[in-house]
This record gives sequence, structure tokens and C-alpha cells, in this order.
Amino acid sequence: MVGSTGSGKSTSLAAMLDHRNARMTGHILTLEEPIEYLFKNKKSIVNQREVGIDAKTLSLGLKNALRQAPDCIMIGEIRDTETMTAALNYALSGHLCLATLHANNSYQALNRILGFFPLDMRPALLSDLSAGLRAVVSQRLLRATAGGLIPAVEVMLNTPLIRELIVKGDFSTIKDTMEKTMAEGSQTFEQCLARMVVEGQVSREEALAYADSPTNLMWRLQNDFSTRPSSQAPASAALDSDEPSFREISLDLGNG
Repeated sequence: MVGSTGSGKSTSLAAMLDHRNARMTGHILTLEEPIEYLFKNKKSIVNQREVGIDAKTLSLGLKNALRQAPDCIMIGEIRDTETMTAALNYALSGHLCLATLHANNSYQALNRILGFFPLDMRPALLSDLSAGLRAVVSQRLLRATAGGLIPAVEVMLNTPLIRELIVKGDFSTIKDTMEKTMAEGSQTFEQCLARMVVEGQVSREEALAYADSPTNLMWRLQNDFSTRPSSQAPASAALDSDEPSFREISLDLGNG
């Protein structure tokens, strides 16, 4: 989960954990500095460890984590090579590992991960990253037209094509690939922002201020009719069908 300071990434990550806690049995372990949200045991057992209190250092907490047999591990923030290596090892050993990282989007997140490691280690890192990564979710908070704040979200799913690009270290073409492949559940910031503008959730000016590419967003608003809300579909089509008029898209974080 990536975003700048104050983008709400910790809140969204806590919501993901609570979603799993409410729906799946298992053991959730968190390593945080400090603990930001307190969880109650629901279907899962949740153990929260605060660095400096329950674990002397994050390094010791990471080393002892697997001894507690967790199914899901949440790392408050990845700041260095050791923490990134531990997160990858957890994922490659079959654990669901969630973490936050300071970056503005998936492209910057991948480059920041790469920057943690020296040149001679990068080929092995890219191979492990392509195998262990499930998704990069990037978030920004915008002013909503109805008042308050609303998140705009970019979702990069590690599809087979994205996996190939990661192995090659070709991060610069990932965004174009996300737009062209149309993988279900994946979206760029511009795709999300265009939909939010069309649905009246945010103003055009606000969306343009937070877009990675304002030019791309303007083009979408002028040409991409797929961003129109479903309420604009012909009424007769809805009346002629007994089927639900919506489709649910979910990101399964239950395994691996």
C-alpha cells in the first residue's frame, strides 16, 4: 500500500486487515512503529506487536515473526533493505504480507524497492519480486464535491505480463501495459479519476491536480465513454433484464 504522508494508506491497510479478520479464520500478526489501529479478534486471532515495546527493534521483530506461525503479516512501513527482504521472504514462503511504502504510484514504488538493493543483487531481487508480489495499491485523498475527502486509487495487479516486465526491470512501460491489458481489478489513477469526475464525486479541477498525467486524464474525459456511470445506460435495457445491473470486482488477498 503506497502513498504520500497523509494519503490514508494506513487507514486503508487497517480496513483490509479488518476485512480479512471478519471473514477468515487464521492468525494475523502486525509489526508496527507505533500501533495506529487496535483490532479485536473476530474470525481471526490478531496479535499486534509494537516496536520498542513488544519487540526491541524491528529487525528482531521480523526475525521472530515466523516463530508465531502467522497466516498474515502486516509490516507498518518498509524503510530499508532488511525489512524489504523479510517481506519478500514471507510472501515467497506462502504468507500473505501487507505493508506500506512511501511512493506516489506503482512505478515509483517498484523503483524505490529496487533502490534498496545494490546492483549485484538486483537480478535475484527482480526474480523474487515478480514471484512474490501480488499487487501495489496506490492512494491519494481528494476533496469530494459533497464535502470531506475521498480516495483515488491506482491498482497494479501482478498479471503475467506485468510479471515479465518486473523480471526485466522494465518499470517504465508498466503504466501503459496496465491501460492496454484491461486486467480485471487493475486501474491507473487516470482511469479512476475520470470515473470519479463523470460520477460527480470530485471536480474536474481537483482531479487534474492529482493526476499523474493531466493530459491523459483530459483525453479520457473527452473520449473514454466507458467511464460514464451505469445510471446513464438506457432505461429500457435495465427493464428488459432480470439480471443485476452491477458487477462486483474484488482483490483476493486470501492466499499467498
